[in-house]
Amino acid sequence: QVQLVESGGGLVQAGGSLRLSCAASGRTLSSYVMGWFRQAPGKEREFITSITWSGGITSYVPSVRGRFAISVDKSKNTVYLQMNSLMPEDTAVYYCAARVISDRTYDDWGQGTQVTVSS
Repeated sequence: QVQLVESGGGLVQAGGSLRLSCAASGRTLSSYVMGWFRQAPGKEREFITSITWSGGITSYVPSVRGRFAISVDKSKNTVYLQMNSLMPEDTAVYYCAARVISDRTYDDWGQGTQVTVSS
C-alpha cells in the first residue's frame, strides 16, 4: 500500500496559481502511475492528470491541459501539480492517487486538499 499526503491547497483569486504536493511513502514507486483527481461540490470525482513515476509520461484532460502541469521529484518521493490561470470552476477538493501501471484502478488515495478560486 502507498501512503499519500497532499498539501498546498488554499484560497486564490481567479487567474492565480497554486502548487499542490503529494508526498508518497510505503512502496517502491517505479512501477506506479500517479494521478490527480478533483471533486467539486455536488459533482462526482473526476480524473484530471497522471504521470508514470519512472518515465514521466503524462496525460491531461482537456479542461486543464495547458494550465496545469504534473511532475515528479524522485529524490523527495513527491508528486506536484502546478496549477496556473485558475478559474472559479477549478474549485474542488483535489486528491492524489496511485495505481500499479498494469492496473486500471487507483487503489491508494490521499485525504484531499481544498482549492478555492474566487472570482
